[in-house]
Amino acid sequence: MQCLILIDLQEDFFNPPPMRPQRAGVVEAAHEWVAWARKRSLPVIEVRTVNPLDPATWALNMREDGQPVVLAGTEGAMRLHELDFEPDAIVEKRRDDAFHDTGLGDLLAAHSVDAAVIGGVSTEACVAMTAASAYAHDIRVAIAGGAVASPDLEAHHLALDWLRGQYRQQVITPT
Repeated sequence: MQCLILIDLQEDFFNPPPMRPQRAGVVEAAHEWVAWARKRSLPVIEVRTVNPLDPATWALNMREDGQPVVLAGTEGAMRLHELDFEPDAIVEKRRDDAFHDTGLGDLLAAHSVDAAVIGGVSTEACVAMTAASAYAHDIRVAIAGGAVASPDLEAHHLALDWLRGQYRQQVITPT
């Protein structure tokens, strides 16, 4: 079984100036991918980062910089308001890898998922780490063309090249 996984389509991740112009395109592509999944009766899983207010729980870079994002209960942790679909499941995470200390692996196993299309932000961080981890869980991955973005265009392309070369994860378009 295949599924669609959309990662971190949340307000804080689209606040940096380089992300603002990409927002509309990612939202449009996410809707296209959800329609693609619904047409095939595939589960749509939304993964959201939600960090507790306690700094001791934050990722190292947030603690070191004193700049947390997607704090529980804040507007920044909310999903993008333009998204008009309901996922079949929501997984909350605290680190880049959506499999790390979450129930994602169990959820996919319960649905006999052996292939996933992954989209979201940022390509070189949460998308790449989750895609690589999916490979380690014997799940074939394709990257959702148009539905991935990064504030760093070079890092975006390098991450896609790395996923393609290391894990045979191609960027595809909904057909």
